[in-house]
Amino acid sequence: MKVKFAVVLAVVFLIAFEAPRLFAEDGRFALSAKAGTLGIGLEAAANLNSNFNARLGFNIFEYDYDGTESNIKYDFELGLLTFAGLVDWFPFEQGFRLTGGLMVNNNDLDMKATASGSYDIGGTTYTAAEVGTLKGELDFNDFAPYIGLGWGNPFGRESNWSFNFDLGVMFQGSPDVSFSTDGTLSNNAAFRTNLEREKQDLEGELDDFEYYPVISFGVTYRF
Repeated sequence: MKVKFAVVLAVVFLIAFEAPRLFAEDGRFALSAKAGTLGIGLEAAANLNSNFNARLGFNIFEYDYDGTESNIKYDFELGLLTFAGLVDWFPFEQGFRLTGGLMVNNNDLDMKATASGSYDIGGTTYTAAEVGTLKGELDFNDFAPYIGLGWGNPFGRESNWSFNFDLGVMFQGSPDVSFSTDGTLSNNAAFRTNLEREKQDLEGELDDFEYYPVISFGVTYRF
């Protein structure tokens, strides 16, 4: 997973410690803890005026599982890491909001397959020794536009505590798959051609991930 933990820690420090200090004097800052399809995260919100808020945050999560794609059994490691810059519009000056923005997208999926018998790659059967360990990585666009709607505005309320909900779509682009092997045919031209065909088949099967659904719930405290 392409997680740069120093960057994550810097964002956590900025959101959790510096932003409240900058905005707390006039009550225009709120901090949320969130969980959803992007993982768990921390988010800061600043009130711009009665109709608009700005939000900055990040989400992170890791998950390991087994699955079969293109007739090959893989061990998958899903790594989620996104940084979000969003603007909320409250058309009725109440809790309902429309949201747009941009996410820095570090979501990826690592794949590893070690066959005890044989592989079927690009329509051709290969022995385990010929392929060796098959490793793959699935990446998306580094920047992903986001649109959605939701509920929750911590500003203009009597209570400092509130709940929020988001429902939207992150447009992260078609997946890009890369493969590597360490078997006896790793540098064979015909094998590489079939491996490229396998890559294209897998990208086609995973093409639905181009539109990543975003659902999240959170609890917010206004400073």
